[in-house]
Amino acid sequence: MRILGIDPGFERLGVAILEKNKGEKKEKVLFSECFKTSAKLEFSERLFLIGKEIKNIIKKFKPEVLAIETLFLTTNQKTVMHVAEVRGVIIYEASLGGLKIFEASPPQIKIATTGYGKANKEQVMKMVKILVEIDNLKKSDDELDAIAIALTAFAHMRF
Repeated sequence: MRILGIDPGFERLGVAILEKNKGEKKEKVLFSECFKTSAKLEFSERLFLIGKEIKNIIKKFKPEVLAIETLFLTTNQKTVMHVAEVRGVIIYEASLGGLKIFEASPPQIKIATTGYGKANKEQVMKMVKILVEIDNLKKSDDELDAIAIALTAFAHMRF
């Protein structure tokens, strides 16, 4: 099974493709990146670029599932609205690509990766690096978050 994990954002978008086949003990990271859009662009252009990038990744890697983080409330309503719109574009592209949609909240991701729903970011990042083989030097926090989201989907889904 191949899962596209996404940590949604409009400035930085964490993206990861993980794969695990029957009989294998560990998931493999096939691809990860932190896709960035410029603050100088109109928001609509940023949405377009994000949608185009997701479409290309789906076409190239052919995942079966989109694993995406649900929104969490912050005091900045403008940011929450923009992230909600980004999530909409991503879910739309995944649906067009025939992917199943898996959504996980931050506490669910923390439980799946660390066993503790109130784990801090450093604990989650440390466990992600233990759970999958990755090149620690090139992974941004956004990429590691996307990997954690994909791992959560694997933990919840049955082969």
